[in-house]
Amino acid sequence: MTATGEDHVTARGGPWWWARRRSAVFDVGLAVVSALECALEGIPFARDVAVPVAVGVVFGLLAGSVLLVRRRWPIAVVLVSIAITPAEMGFLMGIVGLYTLAAAELPRRIIGSLAGMSLVGTLIVTFVKTQQDMSRGDLEIGDWFVPFAAITMSLGFTAPPVLLGLYVGARRRLMESLRERADSLERELQLLAERAEERAEWARNEERTRIAREMHDVVAHRVSLMVVHAAALQAVARKDPEKAVKNAALVGDMGRQALTELREMLGVLRSGGDGPSREPSVSVSASVRAASVPLAAVGVAAAAAASRAADDEGPCLAEIEELVGQSAAAGMVVALSVEGDVRSYAPLVEQTAYRVVQEALTNVHKHAAGAKTYVRLAHRVSEIAMQVENEPPEEAASSAGLPSGGNGLVGMRERVSALGGVFVSGPTDAGGFRVSAVIPAS
Repeated sequence: MTATGEDHVTARGGPWWWARRRSAVFDVGLAVVSALECALEGIPFARDVAVPVAVGVVFGLLAGSVLLVRRRWPIAVVLVSIAITPAEMGFLMGIVGLYTLAAAELPRRIIGSLAGMSLVGTLIVTFVKTQQDMSRGDLEIGDWFVPFAAITMSLGFTAPPVLLGLYVGARRRLMESLRERADSLERELQLLAERAEERAEWARNEERTRIAREMHDVVAHRVSLMVVHAAALQAVARKDPEKAVKNAALVGDMGRQALTELREMLGVLRSGGDGPSREPSVSVSASVRAASVPLAAVGVAAAAAASRAADDEGPCLAEIEELVGQSAAAGMVVALSVEGDVRSYAPLVEQTAYRVVQEALTNVHKHAAGAKTYVRLAHRVSEIAMQVENEPPEEAASSAGLPSGGNGLVGMRERVSALGGVFVSGPTDAGGFRVSAVIPAS
């Protein structure tokens, strides 16, 4: 319930123990009617017991007004109605009191005991009164009428209000239980919605990270090689035209390859994820359209993207030799060595291994141009290990001026850690830099 709703209920609350003013007005009206009834019935009672009529009227007024506290003290109201039963007073108070008692949140034994006392009291009083009327000759009916009238009157004044009160009380408790369940369900749904939103936000962040990582891995390497070849082309354009033409062709080929991969990635982003994915990266439609789709659709799209990522075909270990050859063609002195029996791995494992080597070579182009580089690949029983190590660059070597975003090592570590592997990078004692990774085979 909102704070506004609480203020609203408090403002409309009744005085003292009443929850609403309407209930207070209704109880005051019942108390007034009961007091008038008992006052009128006090007149013959005063004559029967030989007391002043005023005393009987005042007694009736006081006794009848007890009905005012029926919601607060229903037991007291019933006890008072039982006490004045011999005076033939308080019929309305007895009926209303039994109804309130049965509808209240009280143990059944108390309700049964007081209802039984009221039944017995009404039975005795009715039996005695009917017997007196028959002895005076007011009623000329058989002896069977006395117990019949007593039982009928006592049951008629006791059973209906008790049964009705039990029904109303049970219905009220049922409605409160349903209301509590509805409130609990609403809280649970709100909690589930918050968790779903958190999961959707997590999925969007994951997809954004994957997009950035894939864009960096797919495009940065080829663009870096293009920049290196362009710098070489500028240096040899006049001295060695044939080499310049060869470098220009390499720049063109790499540019076309970069554009092809970029076009495939953008095609995945623009497609809704309905068709088969041609790009080795994860489908990211959930994160791109997260602002305009329901949370459930984001979760479904993220799950579908994760499942497709495991099945997509992408770069594999067999292409590492070509990758090293491209770096060698760009002027890097690089050597590749492979240990162990060559075998195939899960697509995601091979993609990760390829990306680690690719990013490590890109970093060598950026930060250690001209340095001799060693690429080692080891096939082991239950894992595959890779290492890219470069020697210190020559002082005379000039840098191609490639910008660095600082995300290459972070992306490699994320990829390897996601597969349960180990990633280590850092400078060597000789002044170079080493990147090592070990990935479980399964």
